[in-house]
Amino acid sequence: MLKLFFKKANAFSPIQKRFPLDYIIPVYHCVTNSYLPHLRHIINYKSSLEFEKDLDYMSTRFEFVDVQTFIKNHDNKINKPYALLTFDDGYAEFKDVIMPILLRKGIYAINYINPSFIKNDDMMFRLKVSLIIERILNKDFMVRDSLVNSLMLSNPSKKDLIAKVKAISYTNRHLLNQIGTDIDLSFDEYLKNNKIYLNIDDLKYIQDKGFGISAHSWDHPYLTELSISDQIENIQQSIDFMTENGFSSDSMAFPFTDFGLKRSMFNTLFKDNKNLKFTLGTAGLKFDSVDKNLQRVPMENGFSAADEINFESNYFHVKKIFNKNKIIRR
Repeated sequence: MLKLFFKKANAFSPIQKRFPLDYIIPVYHCVTNSYLPHLRHIINYKSSLEFEKDLDYMSTRFEFVDVQTFIKNHDNKINKPYALLTFDDGYAEFKDVIMPILLRKGIYAINYINPSFIKNDDMMFRLKVSLIIERILNKDFMVRDSLVNSLMLSNPSKKDLIAKVKAISYTNRHLLNQIGTDIDLSFDEYLKNNKIYLNIDDLKYIQDKGFGISAHSWDHPYLTELSISDQIENIQQSIDFMTENGFSSDSMAFPFTDFGLKRSMFNTLFKDNKNLKFTLGTAGLKFDSVDKNLQRVPMENGFSAADEINFESNYFHVKKIFNKNKIIRR
């Protein structure tokens, strides 16, 4: 409702006057015209037509730049704010669907990937959640007693089961494999029949075409479920992979969110990685008390780029009145 309110609030729309920052960092995961069961229930991905409309709109408001230009100049006052286009998780559709569009339009993008999945022999745990929900929603699906007992379901309904599955987090992700067995869903079989992720050859090819490849943690955990030392270890693994394979190590994007991450973690991360120029969160248009941690605008919330950016811009100005547009790290 809040987003719809600001979407309609054109009378005081600041984007018509001055965008509040000197840059914007949009983040997408996937663009496809196909139905993808492994993403459908966790990501509101856009079609190629919707994506092109987003790009065309952003091109009128921002100057798309590569990461090196962004690093050097993103905090300078300029007439037209910079846009650094980013994609998370390294899905195969970047090479087959997204890259041809970007090459045609002359727009750079950087991919933040999880090295754990590039062999396509496993998938991020939330994709398993999506596949389980897809199976549950099948009209012939019946909730078995074994599933009711193992998940301690108070109400053996599809709705209750889906809610329970959605609540499974990184640290208890092993439960998803158990559920898969209970409902005759083989994640290994799905991986054999579907290429979900870009592999190492794809990543090299994409880099050769001028696009960026950088770190997004090792296997996409909820970082706040981990100790600070484990957070750093998981992130460092992915940065080391980038260095060892000739990819970029000057930026990294946090998986899911950077909400709740402590200043001490950032201090250690930047101290141990001298080439790391900035890190990225997903909190929308906000400042951060860690100057090198920049916030991105998620673009897969069911709105066009015009509506999404209009909302973020208006909301930023409202929060500024109450001094609430900066994340404070302790």
